[in-house]
Amino acid sequence: MCDTCGCNITHGNESLIKPGGKLSRTESGKEAVTVLHSLLHENDHTAQHNRQHFDQHQVLAINLMSSPGAGKTALLEATIQQLDKNLRIAVIEGDLETENDAERIRKHGVTAIQISTGSACHLDAHMVHQALHNLDLSDFDIVFIENVGNLVCPASFDLGQHLNVTLLSVPEGDDKPAKYPVMFRCSDLVIISKSDLLPILDDFSLSRAKNYLQDIASTAPIIALSSKDKSGLTLWLEWICHQIVERCEFLEKNPVAQQSHHEHSHSHDEDRA
Repeated sequence: MCDTCGCNITHGNESLIKPGGKLSRTESGKEAVTVLHSLLHENDHTAQHNRQHFDQHQVLAINLMSSPGAGKTALLEATIQQLDKNLRIAVIEGDLETENDAERIRKHGVTAIQISTGSACHLDAHMVHQALHNLDLSDFDIVFIENVGNLVCPASFDLGQHLNVTLLSVPEGDDKPAKYPVMFRCSDLVIISKSDLLPILDDFSLSRAKNYLQDIASTAPIIALSSKDKSGLTLWLEWICHQIVERCEFLEKNPVAQQSHHEHSHSHDEDRA
């Protein structure tokens, strides 16, 4: 995980450990342990801050995760085309380099903010916080966060999202939940993507995939769909609409206190205070 590969430190949070940063010194000098734990603590703090911003504007935030090439961007394109046009969508795209996926989204007339992570194999809450400076959340109902393609590290970082959706594509094989249990266990929905290939790639078994998910104690619903031929897409769209209603009902019963500077005009020093 990130504690061993070192990607806990990203361009979003590196200011915390630089000279003068909040975590530039440790009490015991055990930087390898203390700094990493502190970074995760700061990430969770910023994630909660992000979530409050989403809730203040009644915006549903969905984090899309998968291995590279599983079809996250294609799913977003199909969703934009088919979802109720009264629902206003924004997308935050995460990749190591390029704006390729963001450009694909923009071609559909949807606002897309690109985060280039450099060497980091996941998004973190600080990166998403910075991206939110470029979004007026009052203009949107849903923000999709397309995480970096990776079935390991993204599962460990709260971004401030309300829901996690993980794609398992048919070409990958049906045993990915057994190999990457943390990712699938934290999912609120599992999508079997590229389902149009099921008749061709007969070594992928939907029943085996479901059994692997049950074996890791996943209770997430499963939707098999194809962004290409649109089969199963209606179930996905209905799930989104249901989640929007549920979130609105929750916020009616649990209203969020409005802050005086909730429009992301504050400085990053506020987060380090």
